[in-house]
Amino acid sequence: MNLREETPINRRFTAIITAESGGFVSLCPELDVASQGDTIEEARDNLREAVELFFECASPDEVRDRLAGEVFMV
Repeated sequence: MNLREETPINRRFTAIITAESGGFVSLCPELDVASQGDTIEEARDNLREAVELFFECASPDEVRDRLAGEVFMV
């Protein structure tokens, strides 16, 4: 089984970035992956890296479980 063939690696994900404690926290709600940085750009870049690492390290079952849920933003 090839994980890259089964997961939407080229898919776009949401990045929510909020100011906290003198820096910024970034969250990808579709995957429940978070990161942080001193600037918005750094928080975004660190989140991108965290998402890439998630896809590299997570089991196929974990990826499917996280992508199976729906995320509602109201």
